[in-house]
Amino acid sequence: MDLSVGQIFISEVAGTFMLLLLGCGVVANVVLAKTKGNGGGGGGAWLLINFGWGLAVMSGVFVGASSGAHINPAVTFGLLAAGVEFTPAEFFAYLGGEMVGAFLGAAVAWLAYKDHFDATDDPGLKLAVFSTGPEIRNPAMNMVTEIIGTFVLVFVILSFGRSPNELGPVAVALLVLGIGASLGGPTGYAINPARDLGPRIAHAVLPIKGKGDSDWGYAWVPVVGPLIGGVLAGLVDQGFSGYIPF
Repeated sequence: MDLSVGQIFISEVAGTFMLLLLGCGVVANVVLAKTKGNGGGGGGAWLLINFGWGLAVMSGVFVGASSGAHINPAVTFGLLAAGVEFTPAEFFAYLGGEMVGAFLGAAVAWLAYKDHFDATDDPGLKLAVFSTGPEIRNPAMNMVTEIIGTFVLVFVILSFGRSPNELGPVAVALLVLGIGASLGGPTGYAINPARDLGPRIAHAVLPIKGKGDSDWGYAWVPVVGPLIGGVLAGLVDQGFSGYIPF
């Protein structure tokens, strides 16, 4: 189906909006004060967040299906590196839609949890709802982690196109769940520049009580790392696919 630039933009806005609404929402439910999910069952908090993000990705892929549901600039760049052709207008429609959708999804998640943001004292927890941060701050290694995680994401997504399966968006959800469980510990696995930058901008501009700063000193890592990982995955896939007999 041929889509106009406007249709691509709207589809990516809608898909990325759903991704961030539900993704930021599960983090808010676990970390903010006085929510039903506060603490996420102790040691199960990280797993709950992983499941939530996986289901958020699945929902975003369904909603943005008409445009291919990139919902991630790293995927868009990875497809370009793998040889998929876009006009300049289409390429920037994907990127613009992803960023706008990410900002709006995070803003609506904040609105849903506004009372709980107000009831939470720790500004770090408030920022964690919107964007990622490393457990050990080492920007070079943090970027390496994001490159690896995003490479896995994009390379496996590209492999889905060569593999007979009937799972569709569920396969992507399980992939994201697996990346979070396996590789998400060091940085919180942004693996998506829009997922981190759009909500970080929302955190900066929304009137969030006691929010503190938006940690712009780290913000480049979950943008640059995933873009590199996505491009590397596309390039490797382009060479790898020539050796696959199906």
